[in-house]
Amino acid sequence: MNLFQLRAFDAVAREGSFTRAAARLFISQPAVTGHVKALEERYQVSLLRRTARRVELTEQGTRLAAITRALFGLADEAQAMLEANRQLLTGCLQVAADGPHRVMPILARLRQRYPGVTVNLRLGNAQDTLAALLGEHADVAVLTDVEPRNGLHLQRLCQSQVCALLPASHALAQGQGDLSLAELDQQVMVMREPSSITRITFDRACAEAAVQPRVLLELDSREAVTEAVAAQLGIGVVSSTEIANDPRLVARPLAGQGLVNQHWLACLERRRELRVIQAFLSLASEAC
Repeated sequence: MNLFQLRAFDAVAREGSFTRAAARLFISQPAVTGHVKALEERYQVSLLRRTARRVELTEQGTRLAAITRALFGLADEAQAMLEANRQLLTGCLQVAADGPHRVMPILARLRQRYPGVTVNLRLGNAQDTLAALLGEHADVAVLTDVEPRNGLHLQRLCQSQVCALLPASHALAQGQGDLSLAELDQQVMVMREPSSITRITFDRACAEAAVQPRVLLELDSREAVTEAVAAQLGIGVVSSTEIANDPRLVARPLAGQGLVNQHWLACLERRRELRVIQAFLSLASEAC
């Protein structure tokens, strides 16, 4: 079945005129006439009656027009949906992030600029976030200290400083400015799991500085670390971009080598030109 012939017939049926049908399809009138004639000849059926004033549908033409109206109506609806998505009037963006603090300002800008775009956000550690992106369960990702690799597009987002998180009543919370890493030697610590990027950065800096904190409690979320520190179970470690306004706590930046993390935006290189991904990357630069 030739869809060009069906489309020409549908246009004539809708417009009641070969001339108006040609204008609707942006082709010549003889081309429309040829398509309809070829359709009638192929199936040995009369679909249209030409009168002096207009073109009328035969009984078979009326039955076929009901089918083509539904068929091409859906095609027009699909085109409208895709065009709206291209213009970011609608659409869906799958986002993965290794923490909420850096991604939320970007999502706020996205919602303000493109209110019709739906966002699905998944949060996890750095390894889970990268796996979601590489497995195409996410369109874009916000990651910390990710290694370059083939097929992965990376864009710098911002840097953060590793900070000590202290109970407000702790002696070390009373000082001003940066806290020396050496001051944490033999201090009781509550930490994220060893695979946490902030934990990895902190452990590496301690090893190089020969500092040995006493890690007595390991927790699997930032929120748990925050509550443990507030309960005075020990000193925590947090990124400077993740510090909450909590009167129970004091955060002091740690002074020392290697206590800075680089945060990135990432997407698959082959999907980088998608309009919704381009919009996210652009808005992320504005949000920082």
